[in-house]
Amino acid sequence: MIRVLVPRECRPGETRVAATPETVRRLSARGCTLQVEQGAGAASGFDDAAYSEAGAQLVDPAAEHWGLADVVLAVQAAAIAQQRHELEALRPGALLLGLLEPHGNDSLKQQLEQRRVSAMALELLPRISRAQTMDVLSSQANIAGYKAVLLASAALDRYVPMLMTAAGTIQPARALILGAGVAGLQALATARRLGAVVYVSDVRAAAKEQVESLGGRFIAPPEQEQKPGESGGYAQQATEAFLAEQRRQLTEQLALADMVICTAQVPGRPAPRLIDDAMLQHMRPGSVVVDLAVAQGGNCEGTVPGESVMRHGVQLIGADALPCTVANHASALYARNVAALLEHLLEASGGEPSALQLDLEDPIVSGCLFTHHAAAGAAA
Repeated sequence: MIRVLVPRECRPGETRVAATPETVRRLSARGCTLQVEQGAGAASGFDDAAYSEAGAQLVDPAAEHWGLADVVLAVQAAAIAQQRHELEALRPGALLLGLLEPHGNDSLKQQLEQRRVSAMALELLPRISRAQTMDVLSSQANIAGYKAVLLASAALDRYVPMLMTAAGTIQPARALILGAGVAGLQALATARRLGAVVYVSDVRAAAKEQVESLGGRFIAPPEQEQKPGESGGYAQQATEAFLAEQRRQLTEQLALADMVICTAQVPGRPAPRLIDDAMLQHMRPGSVVVDLAVAQGGNCEGTVPGESVMRHGVQLIGADALPCTVANHASALYARNVAALLEHLLEASGGEPSALQLDLEDPIVSGCLFTHHAAAGAAA
């Protein structure tokens, strides 16, 4: 039997959990035994009784349970590796699955290698069709895009939809979304449902069809000889000359916008600066900017992670952990993603009851394998 441990998260503000009663049942049916630390799901609305009824064993956060685990499922796995001393009890070849902040994180990589722990960084999962059900970044970005529009709407000093009243007609709010990735497209769909007129800017001309299919109006990227595209399902880094031209193009759109949702990010790199201080001065006082890229440096100058600040009469919301504010559904989706990946690994192991075998020829495994140490008696 594959023994799976689900620990309590230790990063401040993290409300999600890596397994839910639903996925406990799902993995138990595949031959896994689940141990869940007491209180692990409390912040996301899943109490201990629900896990127990689903077939999980509730355990205290003790090293003895970590020493028996074949797999540890976590959300903020990097924080757990750095802050939970129980990780030292993991046997060689045990597998840690979660968000590991892998880009440039050599110290964590060295730490896990010294402990002979295999680790899979979900941020590195390749965006291929076979891995769609495992794509944690997409499921969480979807939530962030949705919640960003709700935050902007709540902070806005105007109605969002068009309203016809006895006192006259109220025109709909105008939303501008920067980036047409998963978060941007969900922001577009949510803003449209609320009744806003939505414009979307993206460095990829190919995003036009997706934007228009959701009822948005696409702002074509600047005419440049070398336009950025995408690689592996992620936007590529644009040149500074391209970004400068894009900022000039956006200044006019910002002057007309009531709410702006910034979603542009490039994995492993600082977020592109799309709105500078001079551009903010052209915006209408009372308008709102929600920056989803604030943790990577921000698309908008002046945003602060986790805070709302006023700049030139514009409210800037640094939205760095929005999935945690929708903890129940964020956990449900995250847990399903992780369960799908673990099921894939179980299938690749040929139903072996004793240990997972990581197939290094599998693009899903090789794409997100952060560290690797073969379990005793297991072929790699």
